Amino acid sequence: MKRINLLDIETSNKIAAGEVVERPSSVVKELIENSIDSTAKNITVEILEGGQKSIKIIDDGQGIHPDDIEKAFMPHATSKISSIDDIYRIDTMGFRGEALASIASVSNILLRSRVEDIDFGREISISGGIVNHIQDAGCNVGTMIEVNDLFFNVPARQKFLKTTSREGAYISDIIDRLALANPDISFKFVNNNKKGLNTYGTGKLIDVIRSVYGKSISENITSFEKYTDTVSIHGYVGNSEISRGSRNNQSIFVNKRYIKNKLITAAVENAFKSFLTINKFPFFIVFLDIFPEYIDVNVHPTKSEIKFSDDREIFKLTFDAVHEALRNSLKDTFNIPYGEIPYIEKNEQESTQNELDKESTKTENIQLPIDLNSFKENNYKTEKFGNNIGYDSNFYEKRDEQIQYNINNDIKETVPNNMEEIGILNVKVEDTLSGKGKEVQNTQVKEVSTAKFPPFNVIGQFHSTYILAEWLDILYLIDQHAAHEKILFEKYKKSIREHNIMSQVLITPIVIELSKEDYAIYTENTETFTNTGFNIDIFGDNTISIREVPFILGKPNVKNLFIDILVNLKNMGSGETWEVKYNTIAKLACKSAIKANDNLSNIEMKSLIEDLRFIDDPFTCPHGRPTIIKFTLNELEKKFKRIQ
Repeated sequence: MKRINLLDIETSNKIAAGEVVERPSSVVKELIENSIDSTAKNITVEILEGGQKSIKIIDDGQGIHPDDIEKAFMPHATSKISSIDDIYRIDTMGFRGEALASIASVSNILLRSRVEDIDFGREISISGGIVNHIQDAGCNVGTMIEVNDLFFNVPARQKFLKTTSREGAYISDIIDRLALANPDISFKFVNNNKKGLNTYGTGKLIDVIRSVYGKSISENITSFEKYTDTVSIHGYVGNSEISRGSRNNQSIFVNKRYIKNKLITAAVENAFKSFLTINKFPFFIVFLDIFPEYIDVNVHPTKSEIKFSDDREIFKLTFDAVHEALRNSLKDTFNIPYGEIPYIEKNEQESTQNELDKESTKTENIQLPIDLNSFKENNYKTEKFGNNIGYDSNFYEKRDEQIQYNINNDIKETVPNNMEEIGILNVKVEDTLSGKGKEVQNTQVKEVSTAKFPPFNVIGQFHSTYILAEWLDILYLIDQHAAHEKILFEKYKKSIREHNIMSQVLITPIVIELSKEDYAIYTENTETFTNTGFNIDIFGDNTISIREVPFILGKPNVKNLFIDILVNLKNMGSGETWEVKYNTIAKLACKSAIKANDNLSNIEMKSLIEDLRFIDDPFTCPHGRPTIIKFTLNELEKKFKRIQ
């Protein structure tokens, strides 16, 4: 039977550090929150190599009393609370007293601090939780803390860190959030000696939004505000122009504390979709001010989650505030009287969706996928030259023998099974030794593609969306958009794999200013964009210029396509396989396909079906929807009650 051991302080601190100090950005967050609690008005953050080598934070706050310098690095030492009752009246960022002790246990720390009443400061140096020295030092009022060699004594944690650029982007992101929560504080961020964020502490949130997100976002947002007796809410919500494919541009603050909360996120998104039902996530910044006794912030190690005493009230207040703001915004934009603005209430959305689900269920009973076993042969071998849509049954015969050709009776090679001999060509070859020419015979070959279904007879087009075709006693419906999308998808993916992508030069390059995190994602994936046919140049700090795009895309919205690809690369991380990464890009890139309601001529429909026959998987689009459905004669006769 194993006995119970008491862990020593060093071990327990390292364990605690695993919860509090997840990565360099966690260190920056904890230290900046300490600066905010010290009533600092100017905070400077400097990092090297993504914070793994060095993190330096300087503030002009109240400072630490000389007698408390060593005590500050002891476990559970804090100036924020003094008893358990204070937990329910917290109005500061920190309160547990774990951060400094945890950080000091996994790094080398140097801290200098001075209070206003004393003419000199105090300095402490700690390595891996062991104090090196404590001595007097000259410094300004406030605190300077330097964290070097993070996780130097925990190599297992280092292995799980991302690249330095990605870790730097995480730090930049958390500084952006803290700057948004504190517009009255001036933040300066320097990454590898390059200036990043710079806010001016004007107290105006819109100024910080412009500094963090740029001009385009600050000009496409709408403010909202609402109050009750116990809680107030205010902030900004963006329009459809700045909506994105991920929730990275969403921020929630409760009593100026940055948190993640599904309840508030759902409330804002539902209010947004009442007016703009797009398949993207809205930009928003929400500030919730509530009495501390109505929330519990002590439910997560990183304090990133909280509990509300009344979830329903919070949801309703958030929904109503955003809903009213968007409604008034549309009224002003379109000059529509207040009562005449159409919108969809939540219960109407649900009932509409239920009806759609019912209709979808009904349709699925008759929309059966093509069953290749119903054909006499699974594969159809035929010649394919450009848009040639001829059909020769002789090519359905199986050809297992290998065709050989002979050059000058000396070299023998095997022609693959999917190659067909088409003739003999006399070739004149110059003998480099004698200098004389001689003729040799060379057998030419051509590729014989494998069709996945027989050549349908095109009947016509229904609703300018579906192609009607027949084969034997079966009627087929082909979704023209899904079919063309899959053709482009496979062509593009094949071109990427074979490094054979044609690019088109843009008349006017597209200049895009990225956030610091997005720019870091781009720099990590420059090779990916090059491999997919993009030609992109650096155009300044966090700014790129797109000069060429893949020719297969037609006339895409380059900016939106680039942002969508970037968001997907960010969401999938760096460990995805080639197939996952490039399949995702190819799916996004196929938006130039023929659309529904596009009228096609008979020749265009035949050409589309012929191209579809020869791709690898013609029966589903890149998103998994069917491209072809069938109705057998038996099914139709049952519908008309001809048979039972």
